Amino acid sequence: MAFNARMLVFDLDGTLVDSKEDLANSVNVALSSFGFPPLPVPVICTYVGDGASMLLRRALPPSEVDALPQVLERFLSHYRRHLLDTTRPYPGVTDALRRWSGRYRMALLTNKSLAMTADILSGLSLEKHFSDVRGGDSFRSRKPDPEGLRTILREAGVAPGETVMVGDSKNDVLAGRGAGTVTCGVTYGLGASGFSDHPPDFTVERFPDLFRRVRPAE
Repeated sequence: MAFNARMLVFDLDGTLVDSKEDLANSVNVALSSFGFPPLPVPVICTYVGDGASMLLRRALPPSEVDALPQVLERFLSHYRRHLLDTTRPYPGVTDALRRWSGRYRMALLTNKSLAMTADILSGLSLEKHFSDVRGGDSFRSRKPDPEGLRTILREAGVAPGETVMVGDSKNDVLAGRGAGTVTCGVTYGLGASGFSDHPPDFTVERFPDLFRRVRPAE
């Protein structure tokens, strides 16, 4: 089954770019700076998706939550300087965006800060494909709240039923569902385990496969 769409809205980390090593390295630098033990990369990956503050809150031992402001500041300072050390688009992302961005209106909605998002998109030459880019600090709430997605659609003048929200976690599915869009889950990302409880309308195993499941609305 193919879905007709005028607009595609993408998540960033775990959907368009593989950023797990840079995120994990900065988390462990922040932890070790205050004497906390480092965490394995796969463990840190399970903490990603709800913004930097929640990432560090989850990484800290429960009894050390009072250290969060200082650890978070250290993380942000390090990550700003290293967010493109190893981060790269997932296979097929660059070519697919280049091929299809003229056929669909494309936007990006992430829980990462807008400034860091802009740096990553610019550094990877992806920014030109998106008519709208919003971060976790662009609205009063973050995904899974649908506020940001609703705003993007309203300002674009596109109906929810003509939109696909594409992401790697339940936050993307819930935001899309709340806004009334079709939802696509990418299974190669960081949070696909959440799809068992919050299944998207369809999934793809490779990014280019998305464009076999959608077609431009007439």
